[in-house]
Formats: sequence, C-alpha cells, structure tokens
Amino acid sequence: MKPLFFAISLLFSWQSIASDENTEQTEPQTSNEQKAEKKDVPSLEFIEEKPATEQKSAAEAEKTTAEEKAKAEEAAKTTTDTTISSDEQKATAEALKAVAEVDDSKVLGTQTPAPAEQPKTVAEKQQAVAEAEKAVSQAKEALTAKQQEKARQSRESMAVIEQVIAAYNARNIDAFIKMYDENVEFYTFPNELMFTGKEKLIARYGIMFKKLKCIKSSPIKRIVLGNIVIDHELSETCTQDPKVVDKRSEFVTSYKIENGKITKVLFFR
Repeated sequence: MKPLFFAISLLFSWQSIASDENTEQTEPQTSNEQKAEKKDVPSLEFIEEKPATEQKSAAEAEKTTAEEKAKAEEAAKTTTDTTISSDEQKATAEALKAVAEVDDSKVLGTQTPAPAEQPKTVAEKQQAVAEAEKAVSQAKEALTAKQQEKARQSRESMAVIEQVIAAYNARNIDAFIKMYDENVEFYTFPNELMFTGKEKLIARYGIMFKKLKCIKSSPIKRIVLGNIVIDHELSETCTQDPKVVDKRSEFVTSYKIENGKITKVLFFR
C-alpha cells in the first residue's frame, strides 16, 4: 500500500514541476512577443505628436509665405509711389518751366505799362492838354458823323414808307409800285418767301385796289433805324360801302430801303 501511495505522490510532483516549467517558458515568449510588437508598432503618443508637428510646420511656412508676400507688395507699392512722386515732380518742374518760358508780351492785361512822362515845363503841359483836346474832338466828330449818316438814312427811309402808305390808302397802283425795287422780295416771318418782282406785286395789289371800296393803313407805332423801318399798323377796309369800314386788323411789317427803294418786305402774322 505504501509503495502505491508513494508512486502516486511522485507522479503528481512530476506533473506539477512540468507544469511550472511550461509556464515559465510561455511567459518569456509572451513577453518577448509583446516586446517585439511594442518595438514594431509606434506608440499612440508618437503617432499623435507627428501630425501636430507637421501642421505646425505648415502653418509656419504659410505665415512665412504671407509675410514675404506682404513685404513684396509693400516694396512694390513703395516703388510705385516713388515713381509716381518722381513723375509728379517732373511734370511740375516742366509746367513751371513752360510758364516761365511763355511770352506774355502780347497777352492783354499782362503788359507792364511804361510810366508816362510827366511834362516838365509849362509849354509841354500846354502841348499835352492841346493834344488831349484834339483827340476828344476827333472822337466826337467821328461819332457825330456816324450818327448824322444814320439819321439821314432814317429820314430817307421814313419818307419812302410815308409815300408807300399814302399810295396804298389812295389805291394808286402806279404810285405804290414806284417805291419798290424791280427785284423786291416779300417774306412772311421768319423766312418764308411769298413772291419776288414788281409783276407779281402789281398782280397782287392791283386786284385788291380794284376790289375794295376803301383802304386805310395808319401806323400805331414805328421804329426807324437807318435803312430799316418797322411799322405796327392798323388796317381798315371797306368791301361794300366806301363809308362803312367792315374789316379791321393789325399787323407788323418790316421794310428794308436801299437807294430810295424798298428791296425787302417781311410780314409778321
């Protein structure tokens, strides 16, 4: 019985020792495998730090690029401003030079009048006064001559119109057309040509003089300036009875007189 118990105990002891050896062999292998895995696989901490470093480097690169770009723009702007300033200074200098070179000797108001010489003696003073009086007298004579010529023209023009109106009121076609030029022109305002020449004038007014029983034209207001006469006229006519005026009208007529004849008539309707 004892030998059997001893054999069983020995068997259990051997199995226990074998189990411990296997465990010891397994643990180092596992430990070695873990170490190998840890060696091959980078730590999480290392993986997380690497992208952050790259992002930082990229941000710094972008910042550096932006700074370089800003510096380049500022340098270009400075160069442009310097060029513009230089151009402006050059243009200003050229303008000042051109102004300085302008010949203003013939420009009205730019001349510097030379001081008049003052008469030194009594004789010189008397001569200066005489010359001034002579110049004033000549100016008056020239103005008077012009005014006199204009006044003469006005009188002659008004005399022609007076004769025309007298012949018109008398319905005398011969005396009427006598006061007109052979190529007289009749217009309505502003420049519409009615007819030209004495023949058409006779045909127009000759028929009217025969048809009407009375005609009377009298100026309401008259303006005379040289060879131009403008009449604001009142016209009265009799169609049936010479003593009964059955039509009245007002009209304005402008006459141009040359060499004692009417050359142009303009009616304002």
